[in-house]
Amino acid sequence: MRDPSLRRSYTLFRAFMNEQSDPEHCYGLLARDAADQLERHLPLKGAVVADVGGGSGHFTEEFRRRGARGALFEPDPQELSAGGRRPQAAVLADGYLLPLADGAADICFSSNVLEHVADPQTFLSELIRVTRPGGLVYVSFTNWLSPWGGHETAPWHYLGAERARARYLRRTGRPAKHTLGENLFAVHIGRTLRQVRARDDISVVSARSRYAPFLAETIPRIPVLREVATWNLLLILRRLP
Repeated sequence: MRDPSLRRSYTLFRAFMNEQSDPEHCYGLLARDAADQLERHLPLKGAVVADVGGGSGHFTEEFRRRGARGALFEPDPQELSAGGRRPQAAVLADGYLLPLADGAADICFSSNVLEHVADPQTFLSELIRVTRPGGLVYVSFTNWLSPWGGHETAPWHYLGAERARARYLRRTGRPAKHTLGENLFAVHIGRTLRQVRARDDISVVSARSRYAPFLAETIPRIPVLREVATWNLLLILRRLP
């Protein structure tokens, strides 16, 4: 699918809305889309790809289908086996301390993990450490002030995280999976871009709204508006020597 385009955005959004009932289709589609984005900047064939926080392995499997040597690093054993899946070359590992040598990966990939770590800058530093000079770091995250910032409690998180969780419990009869300050954190576009651009060990190849149908690279440049309109920020970074 052409990216960006209304067709692509609609297809991804429809798959996301059916994620609970058809996770294989949803995450398979996301994996193909992410692989397409990466291959604009670096061929996957023959590349060593570290998928950090990749859950049950859909992204890693897609990278391997395209000829990459992929390894999955996931800290939660329940996520690894979600849906009865058993991903190959999977390692139980914390993204703050990856069991990889400096510069071991051609590509370090992390999709929708940054908002789930308490110290995103340390997490990002670890992704950069294991990426070789000239290699790529792919990081995407859902920012807190986007319409989906509260994840399953969205958009009611705009009225407060605790109020949103209470509403979710009343509506579904079960507690929400995510709790602000425990396994979900308020990450913001402007602050993240400033921190990334201040580093001297990476350059920004792309900073864009991951799912936008148009103006994907323009939206994150506009202060205030970007915090709501970006929805999900995608950063592709190049490791400097």
